[in-house]
Amino acid sequence: MQKRAAIQDDLLRKLFRLEQAKMTAVLFRHFGLQHMEVAEDIVSETFLKATESWRMTGIPENPEAWLYVVAKNKAKDYLKRVALFESQIKEQLTSGRSEQAEEPDFDQQTITDSQLAMIFTVCNPVNSQGGQICLALQILCGFSIAEIAAAFLTQTETIKKRLLRARNKLRGEGFQISQLSDSELVLRLDTVLRTLYLLFNEGYFSSSGKQLIRSELCAEAMRLTLLLVENPQTSTDQCNALLALMCFQSSRFEARINKAGENVLFEQQDKQLWNRELIERGNFYLVNACSGNSVSKYHLEAGIAYWHTVPDTGNKWNTILQLYNQLLLIEYTPLTALNRTFAFSRVYGKEQAISEAEKLGLQDLNDYHALLGYLYADIEISSAIAHYQKAIKLTSSNIEKSALTKELQRLKRKTNEK
Repeated sequence: MQKRAAIQDDLLRKLFRLEQAKMTAVLFRHFGLQHMEVAEDIVSETFLKATESWRMTGIPENPEAWLYVVAKNKAKDYLKRVALFESQIKEQLTSGRSEQAEEPDFDQQTITDSQLAMIFTVCNPVNSQGGQICLALQILCGFSIAEIAAAFLTQTETIKKRLLRARNKLRGEGFQISQLSDSELVLRLDTVLRTLYLLFNEGYFSSSGKQLIRSELCAEAMRLTLLLVENPQTSTDQCNALLALMCFQSSRFEARINKAGENVLFEQQDKQLWNRELIERGNFYLVNACSGNSVSKYHLEAGIAYWHTVPDTGNKWNTILQLYNQLLLIEYTPLTALNRTFAFSRVYGKEQAISEAEKLGLQDLNDYHALLGYLYADIEISSAIAHYQKAIKLTSSNIEKSALTKELQRLKRKTNEK
């Protein structure tokens, strides 16, 4: 009984991550942004009913279809019984949109159209870019407040306030979710891409929870980016470059974690475990991304990821280093600077890379000390040990602590053997 309940709970968590955002997008489009809570309540009640019902009767043959039937019925019941609909919402729903006044439709095309429209709707210039990204992560991607706070490296209370302000502005503007014009798409596309980029990164190296990789978040980011790529209005070079990056990074998932759930460094990964199909798809989208003259951060990161998938023929790491140099000119981040230093070590050696790393002034970051621990390991073991100890103290990830501790113990054993 307990095992069956655990299986059901696990399935519900996965379905919530994958289907909640789809339902919400359709219902938001149906009820309008002034009544966002109505849509969210219907979705919450749908999953609550699934939790209660499936424990009694077991998982239905088609759980996704079951959820959509229940959501549709709850929406119909709401439209029938709530006086608010008759007095305040009905006129808005029927004004120029009579085809949607009866009940929401959850067919695949409506879901696709609603999600595409919804992500551009929440990325509205009426809000700050930070507010837009938070709103899109919560509404379209199903992030919890804690997950958004982790993605932004800030406090949950800060995110709560930001979301409240963003929701109020979006609701107060009275924007109708409909077909967006080309100018609106262009205006909001950068924020949309940044949102999907953040979503993928949170899955690729999770900053919350005990999992190193949260593949469902990466899959969701790829699915939403594919929506943009497959739509002629939004299939820009930047969109294709972002999807290429996601494909390249996802191709190494199986090799990044060993059987004990520990992180496996790039140099130690079993390349036989790399997904060649995803690499080929990444190549396809990267070629498509190079049809114009623009070069974005997504192009450069996709290029770096591409070069990681090919054999070293002598110019591999020098090319990667040059791409990092360009990337830092477009957008500086501490992680990019540290990754660039690793590439620098492959071209010029670890001793020169140590000098490069120490110039960065990133002593408060665990990644900085982890990198210096790696660079010092074959040069000065005592310094390597000291940096690994600092990295362990600074990181909040249990998986990362485990990997760093393992390397620290290896170096200590090596010291004792001497």
